[in-house]
Amino acid sequence: MEEVTGRLAAPMILIVIALVECIPKYFELQIKNGGAVSDEEKKLRSEIKQLLKEASTLSQPSTFAQAAKLKRMAAAKEKELAKYQEQQMLERKSSYDPYMKYVTPVKALTYLVLGMWFWKSPVAVIPKELLQPVGGILSFRSGASSKDKVMVCVSGIPSPLCSG
Repeated sequence: MEEVTGRLAAPMILIVIALVECIPKYFELQIKNGGAVSDEEKKLRSEIKQLLKEASTLSQPSTFAQAAKLKRMAAAKEKELAKYQEQQMLERKSSYDPYMKYVTPVKALTYLVLGMWFWKSPVAVIPKELLQPVGGILSFRSGASSKDKVMVCVSGIPSPLCSG
């Protein structure tokens, strides 16, 4: 059982830490991007596009005032759209806030549990040639380095499992 734990330690740690780091990023993306575009937002975007299209067709000096008026209306619609998007983002943020307040404690607890679980077992075995100048530092002076390989351990306490 110890051998299986030692062999699977590094991939297991990688997967758990990747999950712990990616889930909050997913929540943040959901807050920023939201999801599907609402009908109200589609309507505002199409109105803005239509107003700007009409304003660009009015290029004669006699229609300058009308074109300026359409551009001002489009700018007002853009402000309205920005306000609507901000309101939607605040609503999404408030829906994810209950989850976000647990992110840091869950991360800390996960790292603590991983550290305790793999305290005396080697997490990885790396050839000495790859770590020539720092091989002893990674093994935390636990006597874990053998002639050909360096065992990377979580604890600084020498143990039979972590000694080469």
